Amino acid sequence: MRPLPLPPDADLNDICRAFEAEPAILNSERIERRFGNCGIAVLRDDAGLRRSSVYSCHGPKRVCRTYAVVRFTERPTARYREEHAKILAGNSIGAVFRSHGWHVHKQTLHIGRLSLPNTRTEIAELMRLDDERELPLHVYQMLLARDEQIFEYATIMEAHHPAYLSEADLRRLYSFDKSGELPAEQVAELTSLVLASDE
Repeated sequence: MRPLPLPPDADLNDICRAFEAEPAILNSERIERRFGNCGIAVLRDDAGLRRSSVYSCHGPKRVCRTYAVVRFTERPTARYREEHAKILAGNSIGAVFRSHGWHVHKQTLHIGRLSLPNTRTEIAELMRLDDERELPLHVYQMLLARDEQIFEYATIMEAHHPAYLSEADLRRLYSFDKSGELPAEQVAELTSLVLASDE
């Protein structure tokens, strides 16, 4: 699934105001504040799709706090070629773009829950979950703004550890216009993508 295009009647001023309303703390920064440290591990990266674990360390153990699936736009613009290269090398998307002077906005497409199957899954193992089978899910389009221009960068799906964020937390953190909610079939498609086998 490609990132959704901006609506043809999208108002630039409204979008810019949405950028300004974005939470000032990045996901990686929030994890570090909550658990004392944070790291990012790229699990797989191919065909424009990246899977990563944003984790905290507890002694020798890593606990995934956010399992992210990123589908990049097919042809990243030359305007952010340097930043994109750093992200492909395993750096935080938000941190890289902010450090290069970009404004970053998460245009929420869906907030809900991801139900894990009663079988072995990569997500449950990374999060070290035994009984918890429902995870808060945030699906959004990442938009970049600079010099009065806006670019679509990626569609991102994030499943969060239940001891880190809840569905209610996500709704408090991110403004969400229900009129922009994804159709049920697209949510199902994205859920299948998040739960795709390692093979």
